[in-house]
Amino acid sequence: MRSQDHQPLLDIINIDKSFGALKILKGCSLKVNRKETVVVIGPSGSGKSTLLRCLNLLEPADSGAILFDGKDIAGDLRNAPAVRREIGMVFQNFELFQHLSAAENIMLAPMKVSGLSRSDAHDLATDLLRKVHIPEKADFFPDELSGGQQQRVAIARALAMKPKLMLYDEPTSALDPEMIREVLDVMAELSSDGMTSIVVTHEMGFAKRAADQIVFMESGQIIENATSEDFFSGTVNERAQRFLDQILH
Repeated sequence: MRSQDHQPLLDIINIDKSFGALKILKGCSLKVNRKETVVVIGPSGSGKSTLLRCLNLLEPADSGAILFDGKDIAGDLRNAPAVRREIGMVFQNFELFQHLSAAENIMLAPMKVSGLSRSDAHDLATDLLRKVHIPEKADFFPDELSGGQQQRVAIARALAMKPKLMLYDEPTSALDPEMIREVLDVMAELSSDGMTSIVVTHEMGFAKRAADQIVFMESGQIIENATSEDFFSGTVNERAQRFLDQILH
């Protein structure tokens, strides 16, 4: 039997997902090792966000298995709160509570879910805001922050539960161009520190810098799965190469 260290943290096996008659995911399979960063790319409507939502149990997969740390999490949404403590997710539009400060947004789940004292939760929030390079914004409310700062608070909030896996669903798509880099820099630092991550993005500079695997999706299927080196060297299939050419030029 292999040791746990040599098992993938996440093993997605042949999952399908439909909404009514529309089949969104078709037999998707993917392995993600510990400390690995996987970047998922593909045209709009290819199923990228739905794949992430199935992993975080925001949507139930119709069939197949999702083995997370050796346990199949796909079948029972009653396990969703426990799963989300270990799989953090960062969305396109920040999803911060507007009536709470940056620090309070980060403190909420550790206090409510993990029973941390307010003092300990505040210390944790302070550490995480330092990690995302905005410790001075602890007492600011979301509408007092730039989009990039709000997204970094959202990343810190996801990290507050000490997840084993981070999911990012196009985390820079709602940002002005000058704010994109500051968010990607934080994500790249987390990856280099060993955080296992799956990132849906069109930011190919980030993919080159941080990705171990690049997954190309189209029409609900994983068409290509390659190392970053192979992907950018042009040794991937023709459809993935055409997509890459389009977004790079």
